[in-house]
Amino acid sequence: MTSLDHPAISTISATLREAGLIAAADGIRVLDDDVRTAATAAEAVGVPVGAIANSLVFRATDGDREFPLLALTSGAHRADTALLAELAGASTVGRADPAFVREHTGQAIGGVAPVGHPRPIRTLVDRDLERHEVVWAAAGHPKAVFPTTYADLVALTGGVPADVAGKEENRVS
Repeated sequence: MTSLDHPAISTISATLREAGLIAAADGIRVLDDDVRTAATAAEAVGVPVGAIANSLVFRATDGDREFPLLALTSGAHRADTALLAELAGASTVGRADPAFVREHTGQAIGGVAPVGHPRPIRTLVDRDLERHEVVWAAAGHPKAVFPTTYADLVALTGGVPADVAGKEENRVS
């Protein structure tokens, strides 16, 4: 099922509406094909790849404590895991496996939205997204996206604006 009544998409729509972002909720697009990468999402909606907000979930650790970290990263570059760790006050940040992502977001990799998670997730929002009047983010399903602004993305997620790209050897997408 890939229509607007899909449970994950419905959750994102309701979250956007509750936040007063009616235009974003009404702007959810269900596409013909999966858009699991920034390049395919950009092509599908006709925007530069930098206007795509990748929702990257990482497994962060601080001593014995483990927590999810969401980096909303411009599709134009990659996130630096060492820099993310520093920004999040973690000792390490690494890729999260699909089970960890689903546990903390309720969504599958490739369609993770910046919102609609079972519990709030510490979020860093790439400042590079601010260069775009409209940014597009996943809407809870690999075939669904929604338009928003950088300011609304920061407010909606309670995220911290950050420069998330750094050293090439530490970058992941």
